[in-house]
Amino acid sequence: MTYDRLVCANCAAPVSEGRCPVCRANRERLQQENNPFAGLNPMTLIVLLAMLIAAVALLAHQTA
Repeated sequence: MTYDRLVCANCAAPVSEGRCPVCRANRERLQQENNPFAGLNPMTLIVLLAMLIAAVALLAHQTA
């Protein structure tokens, strides 16, 4: 669900406007949930990127 259609029960304004602290907190939470990489730490992302580069290099070496 997108937060642009949600209405805050605290201030009765759209959550996307972030008028009150409750709106801002829920907007931030929804934005983090939509990001699939939000739960990964930077070291994990670096390792995944290194593995991807190694796989592409290996594939390029085998096809050449």
